[in-house]
Amino acid sequence: MTDEATQSVTSEGRVVRGWTGRLFEDFAPGDIYYHPFGKTVTEADNQSFTLMTQNVAKTHVDRNFAKATEFGLPLVNSTFTLALVTGQSTIDLSMNVFANMGWDEVRMPNPVYEGDTIYSRSKVLSVRESKSRPNLGLVTVATEGFNQDSKIVISYRRTFMVYRQGHLPGVESARPDASTLPSVGDFQ
Repeated sequence: MTDEATQSVTSEGRVVRGWTGRLFEDFAPGDIYYHPFGKTVTEADNQSFTLMTQNVAKTHVDRNFAKATEFGLPLVNSTFTLALVTGQSTIDLSMNVFANMGWDEVRMPNPVYEGDTIYSRSKVLSVRESKSRPNLGLVTVATEGFNQDSKIVISYRRTFMVYRQGHLPGVESARPDASTLPSVGDFQ
């Protein structure tokens, strides 16, 4: 463990900094990230997202209607899939985002059904310094979401602005002292 990972040492032990995300300088074209979290999409996910966004497509909320389509089952709302896969990529790509600049070339080559588990990966396509904001850089990635059978269900390109080293806004959070934590070895 490096010194950078340790925030401070107290009489109770080391305070180890958790994952804080990547900054502009951490990205290089060609990098591939397999994002660590998968999500099994439930009927509640599909129904609630569809109703919350006022999407009136019957194929998402009417099982009887969906049964009569070529799919035979309700389709998961495609914008839910976009939001889910974008969210899955955040831990690796955009925890320190300033702003999303856009999604391009969004494609849905295979349907998502309730009960599918969605995973995702991204490849860095380009990085460049911002011309108008020297504290930021622009990163463009290609992202794919895929199901439990390795079928690609969504692909897109996304460009986002991310903070550069030394420019991430600092936020101090209140923390209780360590006196309420048990002593090391005090776990019997």
